[in-house]
Amino acid sequence: MAAEKEPEPAKRRVGRPRRIDPETIVETARRILEKEGVAALSMRRVAKEVGTTPMALYHHVRDKDDLLMLTLSGTAATVPRPELPADPRDRLLAVSLHMHGALARMPWVVEVIGLGDLTDKGALWMVEEIVGAGIDCGLTPADAVRAYRTVWHCVYGDLVFRHAMERRAEDPGRKRYFPDMLTDADADELPHLTALAGRWSELTDDYDVARQLGAVIDGLLGRAERRR
Repeated sequence: MAAEKEPEPAKRRVGRPRRIDPETIVETARRILEKEGVAALSMRRVAKEVGTTPMALYHHVRDKDDLLMLTLSGTAATVPRPELPADPRDRLLAVSLHMHGALARMPWVVEVIGLGDLTDKGALWMVEEIVGAGIDCGLTPADAVRAYRTVWHCVYGDLVFRHAMERRAEDPGRKRYFPDMLTDADADELPHLTALAGRWSELTDDYDVARQLGAVIDGLLGRAERRR
């Protein structure tokens, strides 16, 4: 009786590589950004987490900047727009505070924007409202654009500073660099800072973003009032 032949092992099929869902790429990148920040994001890291190779990922995303743009896109749409007051000055302040509040809840977006030339088109309605409100208050279009830039610098600068202080606070062994560095010997050269050093934390902890932004906006709009 002839021996039965053992079945040959099935040949592995060779086909196209597994398709990567673009939404999965973006969700993975956003998760890394939210938990670890921009420094932790790389094409290699994302490729590993979605189960593919960096070379395969480049078929879907041009580079890291492109990945950051894709991740930013649509972020603004997840934040409901507020009801805005009719008065243009109040509207300008309301939009500025909305911008500050939305970004404060998404520190990774602040970090990405800090790389330059990266933004979410869906967030441009805030720029439109601020510029439009400035014009309605009597500013020239050029001054309204400059006023927006000033407001943005205040918002962005405050958020960057707050996040830096939060990171420092996570290390209880580190002292605050200012005003701990001041001593009585500095009184002649820095009289005001030395006098206020003991109250500095109290005064800065009481910082009111709405009040200070309002003061900045009133100063910017004063240019239109003087022209009138």
